[in-house]
Amino acid sequence: MKFAAWIPSYSYPGLDYERARQDVDTFAKKANGYGIDLWTIDHLLHAPGLYGMSWLEPLHVCTWAAAVAPDVWVGTGILVLPTRHPVMLAKEIATIDLLYGGRFQFGIGPGWYGPEFEATGTKLKERGKRTDEILHIVRRLLTEDSVTHEGEFYKVEDVTIEPRPLKMPNVWVAGGSRIPDGAFDNDVPVLAKTVQNRILGADWWLSRCSGKQEWVKRDWQLIQEKAADAGTTPPRFGHCNFTMLVDTNDGDEARSIQHKYFEEVMGTHRSREHLEESYMFGSIDEIIERLIDLKDGGCEYVVLGPTSDEPEQLDILAEVVMPAVNG
Repeated sequence: MKFAAWIPSYSYPGLDYERARQDVDTFAKKANGYGIDLWTIDHLLHAPGLYGMSWLEPLHVCTWAAAVAPDVWVGTGILVLPTRHPVMLAKEIATIDLLYGGRFQFGIGPGWYGPEFEATGTKLKERGKRTDEILHIVRRLLTEDSVTHEGEFYKVEDVTIEPRPLKMPNVWVAGGSRIPDGAFDNDVPVLAKTVQNRILGADWWLSRCSGKQEWVKRDWQLIQEKAADAGTTPPRFGHCNFTMLVDTNDGDEARSIQHKYFEEVMGTHRSREHLEESYMFGSIDEIIERLIDLKDGGCEYVVLGPTSDEPEQLDILAEVVMPAVNG
């Protein structure tokens, strides 16, 4: 199993220049030394009730990280596609991928937080269709000359992006069953058919956190079955999740510490039980057991997001967790 980490590019209250830079720079350099890939999260606005803060802009964070971590993949996990314009996004991806030497991983999803759509001139109810149309246009712009497209939301006439990447970056599509969460239930607690179709057209599926692990494995079985029915090869299986690695095998002690960090990042809207069902809590041994279970279920790649900007999280991941999972 290959490991990656979300860069802790949190918009902490009172964030200053030095902490913002160090959170990306120090973390990325240490990850590069361990061979741990780097991913970013996209939330334009603070979503009170589900998250305690927003994040720095992901493509800019990717650019800094790639500059100081030249030996690992850098990707968006995920980019909220409906809030982006396809032509500008294609140019950004082409530039990023060329500067990265082909190391960029293009992770996308439809998003879910209504105010982010309103702030960018789109509508929440359009997110699925916009995601599919933008992805279609971006793929064409990154692989073809003189692209013309007239769709429901976007019109492109004779556009050529130069220079284009030497090859189309891997597309990772996020989605999956999730645990219902009151006012934020813009998704259904099962893998919707439209999301299934989007996943089947991707290079990788990035299964979501906020769903029970049994549901993740159930979704993977469904994806494989749908691919077989369609006579196609399924995407490869990746997973992302939040955690806080505490170097103890006392589960109660670990959870006590973890909840303090989770409340800062996730806010206090959800119960402790809901958080523990959705994310990776517990002792080091418990987290290792969950990761081995994912690996045995076919998962090849895991992105873990520390709910802390302490770079020591990478030490525990690389020196304790990774050898236990892959040994």
